[in-house]
Amino acid sequence: MKNEFVEKYSELAPEPKKFFKILGIPQKPAIRICTNKISRGELIKRLENLGWKLKQVPFYEDGFVIESKIRPGLSIEHFMGYFYMQEVVSMIPPVILNPKQNDLVLDMCAAPGSKTTQLSELMKNKGLIVANDNDVMRLKLLNYAIEKCGCLNIAQTMMDARFITRMHKYDKILLDAPCSSEGQIRKNPEVLKNWNQAYVNKFSELQKQLIDSAFQLLNNNGVLVYSTCTFSPEENEEVVDFLLKKYPDARVEKIKLKNFKFSEGISSYGSRKFDAQVRNCARIWPHHNDTGGFFAAKIVKT
Repeated sequence: MKNEFVEKYSELAPEPKKFFKILGIPQKPAIRICTNKISRGELIKRLENLGWKLKQVPFYEDGFVIESKIRPGLSIEHFMGYFYMQEVVSMIPPVILNPKQNDLVLDMCAAPGSKTTQLSELMKNKGLIVANDNDVMRLKLLNYAIEKCGCLNIAQTMMDARFITRMHKYDKILLDAPCSSEGQIRKNPEVLKNWNQAYVNKFSELQKQLIDSAFQLLNNNGVLVYSTCTFSPEENEEVVDFLLKKYPDARVEKIKLKNFKFSEGISSYGSRKFDAQVRNCARIWPHHNDTGGFFAAKIVKT
């Protein structure tokens, strides 16, 4: 593990010994039931009859951790699109956004489609989701996920999310931003090979441009969820603080997750002091719930 990474998170992480230890332990697979294709009860019964041991995600009734040693991606149920393989922490942003059936929703960086298809299921295949990405190969993955999960309320676009046309405003926006992916180390240890502080800073600048664009696309009283799968304050609290300083009509709401442990956002980092509202953000550390790492902020345009 890189010394620079260890030094940074020895200061930032709660219980750093536990934090560094769990990064070396692979996490259990998790699935999300695709309720556009099959009911929760029917699939659970089907999987349990096959000998699967499932543990429900506490904050989301259609999410399950697989406790048995199996390869879910090889099952016929996965092939049929009855469930989507998705990390537990990845299920958090759509739950926080809480889209309704008549909402106009924008997923700004949608591919490969885990959260997009979850949004569709939360909306019961109604309303409209505009799913955007800026890469044609990633859009192919998104399109595959949409078709496989039986989603009928999604329109796809391809453009740089920093420059999405402001012709339309949205009720709900999900910005699951590109990031340094530190929270995925348990899933992919190769993440650490590319990691350095310059890499983090580069993403921070991009994320600030993206969240600025997102807020301008939001209706009054609309909700924006900003999320990353990383621990860096430069990519998390600093980005939210940037938005709050630029837009007085932005308000960060406190996040609540049922029976799931998380830390509040940090109020300062180094010489930087953040807006007090940043404490309403959620930091998910992997050793608190045996998951990947994550960050989420729920922002309302007043």
